[in-house]
Amino acid sequence: MQRVLVVGVTGAGKSTLARVLGERLGLVYLEMDALYFAGPGWAVNERLVEDVAGLADGPRWVVDSLGYPQVRDLLWERADTVVWLDYPRRVVMPRVLRRSLRRTVTREELFGGNRETWRDWLSREHPAWWAWAQFPARRREIERRLRDPRFAPLHTVRLGRPRDAAAWLASL
Repeated sequence: MQRVLVVGVTGAGKSTLARVLGERLGLVYLEMDALYFAGPGWAVNERLVEDVAGLADGPRWVVDSLGYPQVRDLLWERADTVVWLDYPRRVVMPRVLRRSLRRTVTREELFGGNRETWRDWLSREHPAWWAWAQFPARRREIERRLRDPRFAPLHTVRLGRPRDAAAWLASL
């Protein structure tokens, strides 16, 4: 495990697991949202493809994302392992709601200096709405990629419950 993608739906805990995995294995942790959002107003990084390509050329990394569409294939082609947090909605939704509530109340600074606001909760782009709406499509996309012959060489770890993830991490 040298180049690892931690994938799953919004709120599954990809960033947390990727960060811990990076520490355990001495891998560089790459936070995809921090690379994607470049500034205030949720501005998108115009150099995303170049930035991610340069980082993905590195020998040892872990990324906390399926990958934005512009860089998805690039990451999947360079990875050697995919860790899939395949948790049910009943696990994911309380997590994403608690996280967004905490971020909104504390005004936690996020990617590019942005913050979640109470007004954001009304948008379809809000993580809570996004997690709910994209849940089936995201799972299908991951399943499709794992069946794709291009990605057959990838070692896959599919974890269906948080306790499975904790046990797997403990075993490393």
